[in-house]
Amino acid sequence: MVGDPIGDFIVRLTNAGAVKHVSVSLPHSKMKMAVAEVLKTAGYVKNVEKQGKKVRKTLTVELAYKEDGTPRIDTVKRISKPSRRIYKGAGEIFPVRYGKGMLILSTPKGILTDAQARKERVGGEALFEIW
Repeated sequence: MVGDPIGDFIVRLTNAGAVKHVSVSLPHSKMKMAVAEVLKTAGYVKNVEKQGKKVRKTLTVELAYKEDGTPRIDTVKRISKPSRRIYKGAGEIFPVRYGKGMLILSTPKGILTDAQARKERVGGEALFEIW
């Protein structure tokens, strides 16, 4: 059992990209699926698929690469952890890396990027930054 499922998810993505894997499989959860969909719309991953039934569900994420072969996911910084939750109000959400990266938040309106949260004027738990 994993103590930090979101931390495990982002580490698996960065490690798979570092060794140039095409895709990575991991245990399925609704939150991981929502985060993967946000990363897909942002262009960090190519495709997201749910496979299996009931208890044996897995999530297969196809990684995206730049033209020169480097992974789109360069760095991921975990912010809120199970041991220390970090929450940000709507006025405390600022662009990451001068707009080159993004912050992923868990809000009452679902999993959102920093730009979406600012637009909707909603705060939430800051999960991680990615660039």
